[in-house]
Amino acid sequence: MEEQNETQQRLINFQSFTGKEITNSPSHFMNWLKPTLINAERGTLHCSYLVRKEMTNPYGILHGGITAGIIDDLIGATVFILGLNTRYTTINNNIDYFATANEDDIITAKTSIVKQGRTIINLQCEVFLPSKNRLIAKGYSNMLNVG
Repeated sequence: MEEQNETQQRLINFQSFTGKEITNSPSHFMNWLKPTLINAERGTLHCSYLVRKEMTNPYGILHGGITAGIIDDLIGATVFILGLNTRYTTINNNIDYFATANEDDIITAKTSIVKQGRTIINLQCEVFLPSKNRLIAKGYSNMLNVG
């Protein structure tokens, strides 16, 4: 019952940011990324991001490391809002990059749980450029229960 209350509280806290920029996440990196929450449900998060100058590479396009960071951070937040009594950490990321985004573009990222076990949770995240209806990247990650 306590786990269910924790799940609900974490999810409700995230849902309170629907349509707003997330500013008080426990993840300092998420606060730096400045996502706007589109939707939060158990097992899935959907956010948008403004590609800022400091997120780009020397060519002025979204840096692959930032894309990977968005994927890893949003996947971690997806596990966090499950409200589990144990901590999880990323043990691997596999990311395919398909297209670019430029400074001032709005991109979106959406997570989903592929399989949730007791020890490992496998998740995916798709990053889109809605203005061009393009998939920018897709990542898979395994999160390990570390107690």
